[in-house]
Amino acid sequence: MQEKKPLTLHNDILHIIDVLNSNNYEAYLVGGCIRDSLMGRKPADWDISTNAKPSDIKKLFPKTIDTGLKHGTVTVVLNKKNYEITTYRKEQSIKGDLSVRDFTINAIAYHPKEGFIDPFSGIEDIKNSTIRSVGKAKERFLEDPLRMLRAVRFSATLKFEIDESTINEIKENCHLISQVSFERIRDEVSKILCSDNPFHMIILKDTGILKYIMPEFEICFETSQNHPYHLYNVAIHSLHTVSNVENKKHLRWTMLLHDTGKAVTKTTDSKGIDHFYNHGKKSVSIAKKVLERFKFDNKTIYKVLTLIKHHDRVIAPTHKSVKKAMNIVGEDIFLDLLKVQEADRKGQNLKYSKEGIEKLNKIKEIYFDIIKNKQCFKLKDLAINGNDLISLGFKEGKEIGNILHALLDIVIENPLLNEKEKLLEIALKNFTPPL
Repeated sequence: MQEKKPLTLHNDILHIIDVLNSNNYEAYLVGGCIRDSLMGRKPADWDISTNAKPSDIKKLFPKTIDTGLKHGTVTVVLNKKNYEITTYRKEQSIKGDLSVRDFTINAIAYHPKEGFIDPFSGIEDIKNSTIRSVGKAKERFLEDPLRMLRAVRFSATLKFEIDESTINEIKENCHLISQVSFERIRDEVSKILCSDNPFHMIILKDTGILKYIMPEFEICFETSQNHPYHLYNVAIHSLHTVSNVENKKHLRWTMLLHDTGKAVTKTTDSKGIDHFYNHGKKSVSIAKKVLERFKFDNKTIYKVLTLIKHHDRVIAPTHKSVKKAMNIVGEDIFLDLLKVQEADRKGQNLKYSKEGIEKLNKIKEIYFDIIKNKQCFKLKDLAINGNDLISLGFKEGKEIGNILHALLDIVIENPLLNEKEKLLEIALKNFTPPL
C-alpha cells in the first residue's frame, strides 16, 4: 500500500469539488477510487458524495445525465469524461454516508483540503489486506444481499482475506442471495472467474451461496473422477481448467461449465473406473439453462455452448482433419476451441496429458498455415457455387447443398482440385443432373 499522503487529483475532479464547495455544499471523493489510489492502482471511476440534492447538482453543472435519480445519483460530464455525484445516503453527513457502505476498505472519503476521513479504519484494513463489513455485517447484507458475493469478489480480485466475523455472517445469511437479480449475480461471478483467483468459487460453496445461484456446479464438488486421466473431482478439475485458460469471459465460463454433465452421466465399471458417456451433450443442456438464467447475451451463449459441445472433439494433426474441424466448429471460434482443449488437458493428470498438449500445438501450427495460405475449408471457399450447378441442369434445393458438401470434402482431401472447371467436371461425373 502507498503512504497515506495527499492524492494527486485531475483538474476536473478539483473543479467539481470546488463548484460544490463554493455553493455551500460538501463534496468528498469516496469508495473504490480511494481504495484503489491507496493501493497504487489506477481508479476506473471517480465517485463523489455530497449533501447537494440531484436537482441542485443539475443547476450547478451545464451538462449532466440522470443516471440514477432514485438513488440520488447524477452524472456530470466534463471534458468528455463522466463523474458520478451522489447525495449522502444517510444523516446528510459524510460519516453517515460511509456508515452504510459495504466494507471498510470502501468506506473511506477524501477531500483535497481536509485529507482522509476514515471512521471505520478502512486504511488499516487495506494495509492488512482484510475485507471487513462496516458496522454489523448482517445489517449490511440485509440492505443488499449482493454484498455477500462482493466480499468474495473483492477477496479474489484484490487478494484480500475476508474477516472471520464477516465470513460467518455470510454463512448465516447466504439464503438472502436469492433476493438478488441474476444479472447482478452474473457480473460478480464473472469478475471472480476472470480474476487471478477463480478458485474463490470454493468460498461460494463453503459459505452456502453456490447452492442458491448455481446448484448445477455445486454438485460437481461431490462428483469424483476415479480414472487414470484425472486427479480431482469434477469441480476442482474445472477450476483448474478455468485457471489455465485466457481470462476472457466466454472462455472462463466455458471451462467452468464444460463438464457439468458429468454429475448426471457418471457410471462405474466392474474395475471401479468411472466413465461419463455423452457428458458433453448433457453439459451443453445444463450450461444453456445456467447461461439463460444469468441472462447472458446471445453471442456469449452461442460461443460457450459451441465450445462445450466440441470440447472433446478428436482432431488429428493433419490438414485434412483440421480443415474439417474448422468447417464444423467455425473459423471464428476454432482457435478458442484449441485453447479450451489445452486448458482441459492441463487440468488432468499431466502424466497422460503431455502428449495431447503437444498434439494441440501441432494442430495450432496447421491452423495458422491454413489461414495464411487461404486454403479451402468451407463452402464459401469453393471455386463454384449453387448457381454454377444450376447452370449445369441440377435442380435448386437440397440436392445442390449435398453436392457442394461432397465437393468440399473432395477439395479438403486435394486442395489442387479447387478450380471451377475441375469441380464442374467432377460434379457432372459423379452426380447426374435430371433430364
